[in-house]
This record gives sequence, structure tokens and C-alpha cells, in this order.
Amino acid sequence: MSPALGAWFNRMMAICSTLLKRDAMAIEYWEKVRALRPTDPEVVATIAHLKAAAGMRREAIALINQALAMDSNRAAYWFNLGFLHQEEDEQAEALDCFERAIRLDPKLDRAFYGKALSLIKLGRIDQAIEPLKRNTELQPMSPYGWYQLAHAYHRLGETKKVARVIKTLTGFEPKVARQLERETGVRVGVDLPS
Repeated sequence: MSPALGAWFNRMMAICSTLLKRDAMAIEYWEKVRALRPTDPEVVATIAHLKAAAGMRREAIALINQALAMDSNRAAYWFNLGFLHQEEDEQAEALDCFERAIRLDPKLDRAFYGKALSLIKLGRIDQAIEPLKRNTELQPMSPYGWYQLAHAYHRLGETKKVARVIKTLTGFEPKVARQLERETGVRVGVDLPS
């Protein structure tokens, strides 16, 4: 079998294994693809993703670093590395990765969100505001950024800004708005639908 055909076959088997939720088998097949295509960063990143999902974060970090050594211009790789560092409570490393991802793709909303979460974990609440605002601009209908933004404002004692965020959320995520009212004690003065 030619290397190209072997890589294709193993890739298809890896995809089928993933669809069947046979992650260990999928990793084995992806490793076979990697042996045939050792300089393909996508293959290495895919293995890293599967290992991270299986809880093997240190191995996943090493693999993402290998993928980045092959191609350091992939914002998604930097984001994934930042996420893994964040999961390992390595916030400074995570911040660096998220910032690199943002430089490569200024519209990568999840990198702004990740950056903000790391800043919050480091106690730098005031610095988390701008990345959270940018996240909500890029993903205005996602409640996650709004939720964290409200809590950041609350920690900074900016009650009016908390109320504005809650009011914004009432239009598309009333349950999250009510939850924020309970958690922050800030009421926006409107009846929220059930």
C-alpha cells in the first residue's frame, strides 16, 4: 500500500473510531497516520485533541507544542494550548497563548474569553473587562461572556454596569439574567419571563 493510501485508510479508520466513540482506537489510527505524515501539524493537533479529551493533558500540551513547532501561525493551536494550560492552572502560560491566538486571529472570540478567565483567576479583574467586552461583541448571543462580565463588574463594585448586562441578557437568555440577579443581588426592575 502506498504511503498516501495508507494515510487515507488510517485517517478513515480514525474518523470511524471517533464516531463509534472508540477514542483509544482513534488515537492508535491517528498515530499510524502520523507515522506516515510526520510533518503534518493537523495530525499532531488531532491526536492532542483526543488525548486532552481523554484527560491526558500533559501529553496533549506536548503534542500541541510539536504542532506549533511545525506551524506557529495557527491561532486555533495557540488557543488549544492556552486552554490546556488553563486547565492545568498555569494561568501565565495560558495568557501568553491566548494573546498569541488573538494576534493571529483578532476575531477568535473564545481566545478573548479564555484570556479573561485567566486574568480573573490571577485576580486581575479590571484587566478582564476589555477581553470580556470584546468576546461579547464577537459573540453577542452567547451568555458566557456576558455572565463573566457581569460578575467582573460586580467584583469591581460597578452595580449599574451589572444591571446593564443583566438587562441585555433578558432579551435572549432570561434564565441566565435571573441567575445573575440572584448571584449579584442586582435587580434590573423588570419582570423576567419564566
